[in-house]
Amino acid sequence: MNRRRFRLFSAAVAMVGGAIVLLLATELFPYHTTNHDEAVYLQQAGMLLEGQLSVSPPVPDSFRPWFFVRDGAELYPKYAPVPAAMFAVGKLLGGARLALAGIGAANVALTTAIVAEAFDRRTGLLAGVFLLASPLFLIDSSVFLPYAPTTFWNLLFAFAYLRSARREGAVKAAGARIRATHAYALLAGLAIGAAFFARPYTSVLFAAPFIAHALYSLWAGPSATRLTRLSLTALGGGAGVGAALAYNAAMTGSPMVFPYAAFAPQDGLGFGHREILGYARNYTPELALRANAEVASVLFTEWVVAGPVGSLLAAVGVGAFLRHASVGKTADLTDVQARAMLAGLFVSVLAGNVYFWGNLNILGALADPADGLIDTLGPYYHFDLLVPTAAFAAHAAFLGFDRVRALAGERTRRPRAVVAGVALVGAVLLAGATAGVLAPTVADHAEITDSYERAYQPFEDRQLSDSVVFLPTPYGDWLNHPFQHLRNDPGFDGERVYALSDGPDDLDVVAAYPDRDYYRYVYRGEWTPFLGESVNPAIHRVRAVRGERVTLNATLAVPEYAESVSARVSTGDESGYYEVDGTPKNVSLGLRVADGTARLGGPGVSPVGENATVPVAREDELVVQVFVSRASGGFSYRLELPVRQADGEVAALTPYREVCFVPDNCNGAAAYVEDAVPNEVRMETTLRATRSGRVADDGNATAP
Repeated sequence: MNRRRFRLFSAAVAMVGGAIVLLLATELFPYHTTNHDEAVYLQQAGMLLEGQLSVSPPVPDSFRPWFFVRDGAELYPKYAPVPAAMFAVGKLLGGARLALAGIGAANVALTTAIVAEAFDRRTGLLAGVFLLASPLFLIDSSVFLPYAPTTFWNLLFAFAYLRSARREGAVKAAGARIRATHAYALLAGLAIGAAFFARPYTSVLFAAPFIAHALYSLWAGPSATRLTRLSLTALGGGAGVGAALAYNAAMTGSPMVFPYAAFAPQDGLGFGHREILGYARNYTPELALRANAEVASVLFTEWVVAGPVGSLLAAVGVGAFLRHASVGKTADLTDVQARAMLAGLFVSVLAGNVYFWGNLNILGALADPADGLIDTLGPYYHFDLLVPTAAFAAHAAFLGFDRVRALAGERTRRPRAVVAGVALVGAVLLAGATAGVLAPTVADHAEITDSYERAYQPFEDRQLSDSVVFLPTPYGDWLNHPFQHLRNDPGFDGERVYALSDGPDDLDVVAAYPDRDYYRYVYRGEWTPFLGESVNPAIHRVRAVRGERVTLNATLAVPEYAESVSARVSTGDESGYYEVDGTPKNVSLGLRVADGTARLGGPGVSPVGENATVPVAREDELVVQVFVSRASGGFSYRLELPVRQADGEVAALTPYREVCFVPDNCNGAAAYVEDAVPNEVRMETTLRATRSGRVADDGNATAP
């Protein structure tokens, strides 16, 4: 194949790859995935476009994004900015997903070029197709995670390294093109330096076979030309390392402390005690080997081109290479050496990842193959292995194809027809095997996306301009975890500002945005989109009141089957208990907060014991629970009222309202949503503040 046709075909394959990635990114992942790290990189991309490495929200505890490190009033992400900067380029061009398409196309093109350098052009083209058809490539290239972007820099390094080594031989033979050799050498260094800045350990594992080759070439034939070339590569790599250390110093105060270590000091390389956010494991060598064996098994059976068929082809290709390889002592780059570097990636990446406990974490429970992020996003820490797998699978495919063509030429009268038939059958088998391993993953993600779409529907139905929206915290006090589709601008001044719904701190948020409308996003049900289950969501209006005293009035329906009704008011460890006379059709309650105390009253409502009045701290959250009971069980109404007392006044917000049929679902997963509870259950609440005998503010929680 001549150079012109090769370039044309490789460009076509790369463009198809970019188009498919863009289609998946927009249609399959419009609300992102269950890996909430996507929001970190997108938030960071927005910051970079504003020239910010950190953010300073008005209320840090209410605006802390997922995986951001708290440093006083400032917050910065635990990840290096290189992938985010690449996504930011896409935003500049019209949309962040354009960056995904560009990175995907570039990775296909670079794979084609690298394999062409190591084998030949036709093998390079087929390897590009095989990479494009790999489920791990398609899925992880279509989401905002760092693995495909880092692979881009690794592949650019590999391509430039091979080109510089090839041209060094041409320079010695012809005494020409030395500038191009040096340019490629420097490019190789800058690329691996950028990869190091993005993901240090990933870049080291990828570079290891090339470093081994560089040392071998110096031993086999030291020369001024070779030393200059490798020095330029080292210089470029050192620049990337220097940039990473400078970034560390700016963020953490020490060049040797990476932001991820500042976030979780025990979340790193090595064996022994590993920990992040309270989750800890004793990562022993035995556990590491077991986990990584499982990861490798999943990779080669489900996530490479054609699954086990593609893996078998790659194994045949590696075997054929090893059987015929003859290195000899030559300093110039040979095809054998280039192929050895690609084959060496299997060793460096597989062995090196044993030392990293992240490969245990993506598995979830080792005994459950459907647990953990590996089920939907694959073994992404091994993303770089897609390239040598595609390369040697393509090599084996052409070895077989050439053997069939030779036999057909000897034994049949129509060799072209036989060869074409065999090629067609092989293509159909590979396509079928690829579809077989890819289809379940696509179906799972489509189901997850449907769950997200239902969950975010209230935001599509309402404008909510110039507003603050309080979000629930099912996974702890983090923004974008799990609601990564709902992100703030870096200046926390967008049309919608998202804050954590966290009791009295909500009043600080209201004070920071005094002229906005306030809303609360709520839902009924467990937040488990990874199981294909959605929630019943709603957006409720929230109003702030302030006065000498605050009164929360509630009218609660009591079903006919009820046998008794009781109530409790609590603040921390303090509680007051009340009984209701009989089982009226509706119970009317009034919670009054004034002078540092809270008391519940209403028709037929009387205290039990002497603890009718509950002390209220300066900043507190009052919880009112009304229990509707019968012999076979019952349910409870729950109201959470954030309050603050200062200068003789009480400030409060519209209460968060729940109906709890299952106690475990209370406090976040049982919000009162009218169309999700039985008809005989109903809540109406009004929050009022009075000052000097007159109503100061009036807020109705049932308002739209």
